[in-house]
Amino acid sequence: MKKPSLIPHAQAGASGIRDLAARLGISIGTVSRALNDKPDVNPETRKRVIAAASELGYVPQQSGRSLRKGATHNIGLLWEIPEGRAAYGEPFFLSLFGGTQQVLSARGYDLVIMPDQPGATADPLARLRRIIQQRQVDALILPWTRTMDPRLDYLAEVGIPFVALGRSRSGGPHPWIDLDFEQAGEFATARFIAAGHRRIAIAIPADSLMQKRFFLAGYRRALKAAGLPFERALVAEGHVTPAGGYAAATRLLDVIPRPTAMLAIDSSMAVGIYRRLAELGLSCGQDVAVIGGVHDTPMTEFLVPALTCFSLDTVALGRRLAEILLARLDSKANPAGELWPIVLVERQSDRID
Repeated sequence: MKKPSLIPHAQAGASGIRDLAARLGISIGTVSRALNDKPDVNPETRKRVIAAASELGYVPQQSGRSLRKGATHNIGLLWEIPEGRAAYGEPFFLSLFGGTQQVLSARGYDLVIMPDQPGATADPLARLRRIIQQRQVDALILPWTRTMDPRLDYLAEVGIPFVALGRSRSGGPHPWIDLDFEQAGEFATARFIAAGHRRIAIAIPADSLMQKRFFLAGYRRALKAAGLPFERALVAEGHVTPAGGYAAATRLLDVIPRPTAMLAIDSSMAVGIYRRLAELGLSCGQDVAVIGGVHDTPMTEFLVPALTCFSLDTVALGRRLAEILLARLDSKANPAGELWPIVLVERQSDRID
């Protein structure tokens, strides 16, 4: 039996809809209206069209539908990737992507990952402007927020729905989810203090990421509560990568008296700290206690000693981001911001006998 001359799935175009109409003995216009759920189509006819389309594997061309309806059914995530080999955040984001897509799929949307390299062009908004001007997505998820973030101001100005993964002073009222970096910084520092440490160093991001302000604030609050002074020499900034952690540890371990405990905002930075300790003949968990990161990645338990760090459900976080954004698309309302809980995973890196 000769197969229908349809181009399958997303490649199906005008010839596909003509074949579908011919098979059913109805007009192309009726088929189109039925597939687009128009109210002027007889319910029985709509059922016949949908059943036949499913049987033949016909899916309307999304590009044509987007132009007619002003929607793409794509949700973009602007993923910043630094220069060089260090694509930070991979384990965190890969599991988050999965959770986000689970929720979006149920509503007929797809998550589109849109890599961006900060500093690649003179205009920091160039990539974002192109996405919006070309109508590539219906809404956006923006991670790695800055204290003052022109991306959020631009999105608020043009009126495209978005949810931020992180807090900012920019963008006016908008929905966001953030990890509780302040609580993590305070809890980890207080844990060191309870273990008898008084020289506690901290490694934070080198740029204007909002998360570093909260992490540092928690660290300072724990010191103050214990009556310990804040020393600028015990704070080092670096890229959120193993190389950044290595550079930060190099500076911190040169401080005299040397710190006996080190706290890093990200587990990838802790990898660099481990290497610098080894080069200096120091043992993590014996000479210097280490707590690293607000995300427990698969590599942390394979470090020697296994890394004490914080953990969160990134799949659930991804689902919640999608839920908030879909609610924003449905109602145009701005849900309140949410702080996402994290818990400490106790291992051996911060235990000094």
